[in-house]
Amino acid sequence: MKPRVLVTEPIVEPVLDFLKTFAQVDVGERGTYSSEQALIDSIEPYTYLLSMLTCPVTKRVMETGKNLTLIANYAVGFNNIDIQAAKELNIRVANTPDVLTEATADTTMALLLSVSRNILLADKELREGKFDGWHPMTYLGLDFRKKKLGIFGMGRIGQAVAKRAVSFGFEIIYHNRKPLAQNIEESLNAIYYSDLELFLKDCDVLSIHAPLTPENRHSINANRLSLMKKGSYIINTARGPIIDEKALAESLISGHIAGAGLDVFELEPKIHPLLLDAPNTVLLPHIGSSTPETRFEIGMLAATAIYKHFNGETDSIPNLVC
Repeated sequence: MKPRVLVTEPIVEPVLDFLKTFAQVDVGERGTYSSEQALIDSIEPYTYLLSMLTCPVTKRVMETGKNLTLIANYAVGFNNIDIQAAKELNIRVANTPDVLTEATADTTMALLLSVSRNILLADKELREGKFDGWHPMTYLGLDFRKKKLGIFGMGRIGQAVAKRAVSFGFEIIYHNRKPLAQNIEESLNAIYYSDLELFLKDCDVLSIHAPLTPENRHSINANRLSLMKKGSYIINTARGPIIDEKALAESLISGHIAGAGLDVFELEPKIHPLLLDAPNTVLLPHIGSSTPETRFEIGMLAATAIYKHFNGETDSIPNLVC
């Protein structure tokens, strides 16, 4: 008998076609499973759940899913899943690391270039007919040479950003739970800071790539923003709640922080109204991994975890969280 798989919203067709070769697949409409109750109402007949980051897979959901054996999260993160409950209920959890790395690093650099070189403002004013020829003092931005790019979270994506940034002339500093291996650190000429606040004081640009944990929620708050250099920039392509959005908006409005490029938000999809009106911000609707190739690879990694589990090859799933 084919197992039943619930895919909580549409993903690329080749991935669904692969799942259908061995399973009965149901696909929810976008937004259908963004609440705990919606999942509770539907989950019971399913052996597998392919969930989006927006799906709250709580203990109640898992307890209701009496047939559930594995959750494949369509994301590198898994803060939407109660991992402790999954362990207690003997439900395996897989995520999709690695495949988002390059696309997300590219998006990070796009945000950095946009906010630090006044790209959106210059484009807007040109379209409004305000361009009257070259001027020596207009749209002056950040010269990357010998500036310090601070990377908060030096995992795969952080390292990919560092490699790109070095080619632009940045000096790399980073804060992480522990230092990188010496050979990696030397290849990036990166300097490790164990103290977050000392690290922030030295950043000309802060780029956030840390996972969301209870410990780093609102790590970047009003006090820590005040420690940063006046005129520094912040980029976030990791998780929105790492930044206190209101505090960031106020720091942008005061001019202490010169600009921010954000692809993720604290209460996604809602955005703090102060942030919407803050100067020199580029706000993207969570598009960090938005290339066809990446979205296919994300889906196939999640689908392959389900396939391997179904075929009794759980030990060969490389991306198991628990």
